[in-house]
Amino acid sequence: MSDLERFFQLLVANLAAVDPRRLRQPLQVTQILGEVLPYRANRRALGIESAEDYEALVLRLCAGDGGLARTDPPEIQARFRSELATTNPDLSLLRTFGDAFVSLTGAAVARALATDPHAPYVPPTPVPEGTLGRSWELTADDAPAAEETEELPLDEVPRAVEPDHAPGEAGDMCLYCGGPLPSNRQVNFCPHCGQSQTALRCPACQTELEYGWRHCVNCGARIGDR
Repeated sequence: MSDLERFFQLLVANLAAVDPRRLRQPLQVTQILGEVLPYRANRRALGIESAEDYEALVLRLCAGDGGLARTDPPEIQARFRSELATTNPDLSLLRTFGDAFVSLTGAAVARALATDPHAPYVPPTPVPEGTLGRSWELTADDAPAAEETEELPLDEVPRAVEPDHAPGEAGDMCLYCGGPLPSNRQVNFCPHCGQSQTALRCPACQTELEYGWRHCVNCGARIGDR
């Protein structure tokens, strides 16, 4: 197991132990640093020697290394990835963009929980609109100016599309509650929580959405109530 995989597994374990719903909710970079997995309380479990090594792992996570997480907005993740490629990454960027949101990848979370098949994995709680504030600003040198996005009518509903895999294949889990799905048959709704198993996509740019989102993470379009 690599240092980053160990870091991610401990991050998932800490979130699940406090409130499993947080596994599907975006985390601010500062929350990871100071609340969920602080260096001083976890350095022995992580097996790292210094705070710099710890922050380098956080930077790798935020940069999308290993496909374990994504950072929103995408230009911030690109900035982290660009910095990670340098010989001496500027770790202060973690605090400069500390209000950026990191979402753990569902497949990676499932793998981290696989060591305990009874580990809790529950539906996300919708994030109230207007709570994802940003105290940082990008300059022209940091990223291209964001394009204007057209707000969709409130009654506009994202189009449901078929998942990339055949529903009901052995080993599939519900997109919302993590419960096992029946194999070798069409599964449109979870037999445990009743949620639809078709993916939702933004009607403006077709980016895949997660349950409870009110805005698209790619183009910012507002999503109607579902």
